[in-house]
Amino acid sequence: MNIVKFLDEFTTENIIESKSSRREVFSKLGSLSKKAAMAAVPFGLAAMPKKTFAQSMTSDPAGALQLALTLEYLEDEFYDLALQSGVLPSGRPENVYMQISKHEQAHVDFLIAGLEGAGVTQVEKPMFDFTVGGMFDPFNENGAGQDTAYAQLLALAQAFEDTGVRAYKGQAGNLLGSDFLTAALQIHSVEARHASEIRRLRGLKGWITNNERGAGMPEATQAVYNGEENITQGGVDVTTLGSGAPFSMEASSEAYDEPLSGDDATAIASLFIVD
Repeated sequence: MNIVKFLDEFTTENIIESKSSRREVFSKLGSLSKKAAMAAVPFGLAAMPKKTFAQSMTSDPAGALQLALTLEYLEDEFYDLALQSGVLPSGRPENVYMQISKHEQAHVDFLIAGLEGAGVTQVEKPMFDFTVGGMFDPFNENGAGQDTAYAQLLALAQAFEDTGVRAYKGQAGNLLGSDFLTAALQIHSVEARHASEIRRLRGLKGWITNNERGAGMPEATQAVYNGEENITQGGVDVTTLGSGAPFSMEASSEAYDEPLSGDDATAIASLFIVD
């Protein structure tokens, strides 16, 4: 499968790549086809009349979007710096990072426009330190070596994407009844595809088993995976289901992404934010 084409099915890339300003981009949304408007980056919501948008907002949706924007800022800058670093091997790894980078920029633009449309001042972009005080050298700025830096690029990308998937799911309840729920779940779906492909670049399965972070992941990333071993869904122990032999613990945990609380998502992101 052409993974770039696969990922590209979930973005309005023709808009992202235009030379128009963000305001010009959103002014043109009314002319998009229905197919484009239903793409995974739901720009159509950003063009909603301000009055309608604002009526749907309460403190919970605003807080959920602010958290999402912080995480998208982090991912957007990370992929941008990764592409500039010269660390990524040419071919599939570089192409995947390029495509994901476009998606993350689109998510940032959407969330900023959504918050502005609702009359809410968006959170300022933090200053990020992807070395975590010198613990990592993902862009090979301190001479870690190409192979080491690339391994760290992949490990950090996995942690960021897996966090994003769980964080969006965790905020879904705060968006119930608002005009943002569908948009957030669509972005959640895109982030899940990112996470799967990054894990495959690392030679792993495309999903999480139990609460295992996977080979080569720093111990500091374990908070991303804690709770993924849950096997109770809707009050039912899913290991007891299935005809014949019941589902295994591993298969049951792999079948579901667990939500991550806002506090936990913030704590993870804070590791990379400069005070």
